[in-house]
Amino acid sequence: MPKFAANLSMMFTEWSLLDRFAAAADHGFQAVEILFPYAHAPDEIARRLEDAKLALALFNLPPGNWEAGERGLAAVPGREAAFQAGLQTALPYAEACAVKRLHLMSGHGERADPKAREAYVNAIRHACAVTAPRGIDILIEPINGRDMPGYFLNDFGYAAELIRTLGLPNLRLQYDIYHRQILHGDVLRSLEALLPLIGHVQTSSVPNRHEPGTGELDDARIFRHLDEIGYEGFVGCEYRPAGGTLDGLSWMKAV
Repeated sequence: MPKFAANLSMMFTEWSLLDRFAAAADHGFQAVEILFPYAHAPDEIARRLEDAKLALALFNLPPGNWEAGERGLAAVPGREAAFQAGLQTALPYAEACAVKRLHLMSGHGERADPKAREAYVNAIRHACAVTAPRGIDILIEPINGRDMPGYFLNDFGYAAELIRTLGLPNLRLQYDIYHRQILHGDVLRSLEALLPLIGHVQTSSVPNRHEPGTGELDDARIFRHLDEIGYEGFVGCEYRPAGGTLDGLSWMKAV
């Protein structure tokens, strides 16, 4: 069975964020992930992790002004300084919480725009150079345009080719099963083909992004396949519970 990590930005929202760590541990999770931990100090997040005996599998670099619609800065020409400042904001959290994976969001843009492509590649190179000495991987995640219209990185083939072309040892693919199914399908074969590039996997049902096992995919079969192909990393549970978080956890007993 994969090592599941509860996404505390979507699950256990019946609790305040700082109390979600203990709630996740109390209900069988040994790891968690967070979209953005920045509302609390690094030491406070680290203390909650230690108290609950949890690993923090992953969090995102600052996305820019989320309320204004920004969804990352990496591929946005003219926002280089803000991107680099956000990376520096994230590093104390990674250090305090012993996090080895950071998700770099591309932001909005057109891949046909050479300035956006150049900004994106430069941002990736910069982030990888800064984090490599710290033993941290930078992850890039294709996101479907239905959930995030206009997102620059919306193709798994492009992401894989970019990782291979850049050849940076700490640049990895964040493979979200939900986004893969909506963008391309072919989940089982692509997991196997892309395994050497994958640094983190996420799951939720398709199309409603609820608990695994409630949508069009055979999620239990996918989890078995991850074991069969030798994936040893975390599987982040990045789903929105259809009802209460605890009411929906029965899926874990079926895998």
